[in-house]
Amino acid sequence: MSASAELLWMLLAHLVLTALPAALGVCLAMRRGLRSVPLLLAVALAASGATAMLAFWAYYADPTIGQAAAFLIVLGSIQGIVMARPDRLDRALLRELAVPAVLWALGSAFVLYLGFLHGGTDQPLTLAMTRFSHPLPPDNDIPRFFADWFFHHGHEGPPPPFGDWLSSDRPPLQSGYVLAQRPFGWDESGLHYEVLAVVVQQLWIVGMWALLCAARIRPLARGLATCAAMFSDIAILHGFFVWPKLIAAAFVLAALAMVLSEEWGELRRNPYAAALFAALCGLAMLAHGASAFGIIPLLIIAAVRGLPSWRWLGIAALVGIVFLAPWSAYQKYADPPGNRLLKWQLGGSLEIDDRGALETIVDEYRDVGFKDTLEHKRGNLTEMIGQEQTEGGVSSAVDWIGEGDLGEAIKALRLPRFFSLLPFIGILLIAPVVMLVARARGRPAGPEWRFALASFAFCGLTCAVWALLMFGPPEAATVMHVGTLALPLLAVCACVVGAYAVSPGFGIALTSLNVLLVLCLYVPAPDPLAGTSYSPIAALLAAASGVGFAFLALRRGER
Repeated sequence: MSASAELLWMLLAHLVLTALPAALGVCLAMRRGLRSVPLLLAVALAASGATAMLAFWAYYADPTIGQAAAFLIVLGSIQGIVMARPDRLDRALLRELAVPAVLWALGSAFVLYLGFLHGGTDQPLTLAMTRFSHPLPPDNDIPRFFADWFFHHGHEGPPPPFGDWLSSDRPPLQSGYVLAQRPFGWDESGLHYEVLAVVVQQLWIVGMWALLCAARIRPLARGLATCAAMFSDIAILHGFFVWPKLIAAAFVLAALAMVLSEEWGELRRNPYAAALFAALCGLAMLAHGASAFGIIPLLIIAAVRGLPSWRWLGIAALVGIVFLAPWSAYQKYADPPGNRLLKWQLGGSLEIDDRGALETIVDEYRDVGFKDTLEHKRGNLTEMIGQEQTEGGVSSAVDWIGEGDLGEAIKALRLPRFFSLLPFIGILLIAPVVMLVARARGRPAGPEWRFALASFAFCGLTCAVWALLMFGPPEAATVMHVGTLALPLLAVCACVVGAYAVSPGFGIALTSLNVLLVLCLYVPAPDPLAGTSYSPIAALLAAASGVGFAFLALRRGER
């Protein structure tokens, strides 16, 4: 079997295994009368994440129980879907839900085949560390490493460290997805894990589609925004280097869809909505702790839009405890202390010691003093702007082009876009400038304008919270990958939709130019693994998946 064919059947298998619990959640919600596309997509994500956590805790109890739970999740999902009688559900609504599902599948195929464009299926995790970036640490292997331990040993003592990372230092959701699907096909090279994790990372597409639908922007603007996010550094790089950051973004985006929805006035009184909202936030935290930088602004915006009732808040708190308390207990009692990331990001301390998180934060701020603290916060803002990195990257790229080394020039241009928010947004920053000019000439109206402003407000608030909470450079700076990736994804969509609000033609042109530039940067493989070569079949499948994604998103835009 060729490498491309092997990837294809693995992709199909993991797409189906990931989708089954989500589809069951949608069918049950529709049977209960739910008809909102954004809420149904949020239910799908919550069902998917909840079953992954169920598998994690089942394996922790006992590997035999875990494997039984994995089979029951799949078989139970199939039986539940059949019993829900999809043929009797609203077919028009099912067709609407099929669009983000197919986009998710096509997006996964695009990232996967683009990643393996130059071969490397026998070393997938090593390849992912350099395919789209400078050499990255082996963090993409951490969820697989700990999942492997729990698969064989359950709760028989804490797993051995991965380097100097304890199992309690990294939230377990991606490991849960691995454990839920491992009995259905695995290998020692890590290829199954890479394919599975790419599929799960691309769930951000479902969360973003839910948000864009909730905002009720016009279909063409929705399609353009989705394409701009899909063909971006974030989706490509972080979708293939499979640390669990894009999974977290999916849940944050779905929760934001609830808050920005015109139905928020009703949702904040609905107890089921409280449970769904809390589940999404809890799962975001169980995917990656940096989700807190997006959840805090999310809660602020929710309060501004209308405070829920005390009953609603009580239900949300209870559901949040159900999701988060077991993991907190594991961190404290099973593999303590489990607070290294917290001490690093909020306290700037990389040392492994016995201090608690609060004690570390207080000590570190006391040591630097007020003046240096202000300098650290200014450094956080400077890091987001990334002016020096951009200038250095462009200058280096020009020098490398002068020497005839296009590969090194591409790597130089990629670097600032990896670390800093504004260089990542790149030419899309033209959009807010044009919006200001349009506003001065007479405020544009419509849902696209409102969505762009609301998204910019969320992004600005997130940046403020992030800059204030992160300790600051050099120990803990606001480089993009240590924050929530919902921020750069939403910033891209805000720029595209804002440009469309000013002029649809301008929005189309700006999006097309940005996509072209991103593909020019990320299609080449400047540092291919030894013994590999470009695969024409992989190139064809990557192109077909990408074109299919854009066609479906934009074809829906014509209706």
